[in-house]
Amino acid sequence: MTEARQEPRQRRHWSLASRLVSGTLVAVLGALVLLGALVAGFTRFEVTERLDNSLQEVAERLEFMLSALDHADPGARDGQVARLPETDRRTLAYQIATPDGKLEIRSQNAPQTLLVPDMKTGFYTVPSFRVYVTPSASGRHVILVGEPTFHRREAVRHAMLISVLPIVAFFPAIWFMVRWSVRRALRPLTGLQNEIRSRGGANLAPVPPLDLPDELVSIHAAVNLLLERLNLALATERAFAANAAHELRNPAAALLAQAQLLQRQLGETQYAPRAGIIVEQARRMGRTVEKLLQLSRIGSGMALCGGMVDLVPLIGFLAHELEREKGRRIVVDGAASLLVEGDMDTAGIMLRNLLENALVHGAADQPVQVTVTQDRRVLIANDCAAIDPALLATLEKPFVRGQTEAEGSGLGLGIARQISRLFHAEMSLLSPVPGRTRGVLVTLAFPPQG
Repeated sequence: MTEARQEPRQRRHWSLASRLVSGTLVAVLGALVLLGALVAGFTRFEVTERLDNSLQEVAERLEFMLSALDHADPGARDGQVARLPETDRRTLAYQIATPDGKLEIRSQNAPQTLLVPDMKTGFYTVPSFRVYVTPSASGRHVILVGEPTFHRREAVRHAMLISVLPIVAFFPAIWFMVRWSVRRALRPLTGLQNEIRSRGGANLAPVPPLDLPDELVSIHAAVNLLLERLNLALATERAFAANAAHELRNPAAALLAQAQLLQRQLGETQYAPRAGIIVEQARRMGRTVEKLLQLSRIGSGMALCGGMVDLVPLIGFLAHELEREKGRRIVVDGAASLLVEGDMDTAGIMLRNLLENALVHGAADQPVQVTVTQDRRVLIANDCAAIDPALLATLEKPFVRGQTEAEGSGLGLGIARQISRLFHAEMSLLSPVPGRTRGVLVTLAFPPQG
């Protein structure tokens, strides 16, 4: 049973400026919507009240007609129609009737029946009209004044639109002002973000003084303190790596030379096998020291130097060198050039470790295949027994070795993995090689150029 590797769940990225803008806009626009609803409701109430007052005023001004009606012959005014010029659907309609419900005079746009059968004083809403009823001063007539309801609704709607539309029209201006204000307020934070983003292994200079608000001053000071400590730690690591290269590599080489000399001097004596063991262990110690120095050099930041390097000639040089050392074949084909940004020595360490690992753990009678593709990938495949996926997932860790009797320190893939991250390349292992039942395929996928 093998355990599948759990891919880390990617966290969703979000912008502080976007959250501030959206939060502020939601609050402001929500308040404006509430304000618009209150203004619309208040406008509707006020307009309705003003229109009702107009009905009442018109009814009171019709009182002057009643004195003439009181002296006229009642029979002559039965259902009489008062013709008014320029009357339309929006014109007020009125009726004058006796208290017993007999219609005496009406406007030409008023119905022939009473607007309100129950002629008590007050306001009424009937189909098509809003009516105000009031008795005359003499008490012998009742005045009914009606306003078409569609006209009232139209007036209320227009008044509400006039009140609310300016608020709605200001929405884009409010959005622009909020966005501008938030981004202007966050400009110092953006400057600090860009300064911190530009820091890395090749740039550990302190962040220069910036015009920061009080909330960011402590962050600025903490970042500079961290950079100072990191710079000191990296300087110590660089010094250690440089000194260790002389203090460890040279004694190991001297020990190997002396052991080989002793082996030759002993010749075919009974002590010759012991001398051979010393020689082999001295070589193993030298290789381990070399790997540890490489690992220390990468961790100290010595590998982070700018520049462009072509990996294809470098792969060819390393393949020729390893063929001479190991007596094994390495076949290189594919693209004629692969330019990446980085340091040539660091790229050489990465590729040498991968090629050497493929040679050491591959079948002696089969070549190591190196393919450089046009989509900026380097494929390194060897021939060996297929590796269990659970074990394959751990081989990239330092000092972890597979089930093999081949020589090695378990550092090669770990060093290559760390260097690949410096080159922003994605390194992956696959076993068996696609299309085969054996082998291991190491893929280095470099980011697009430019």
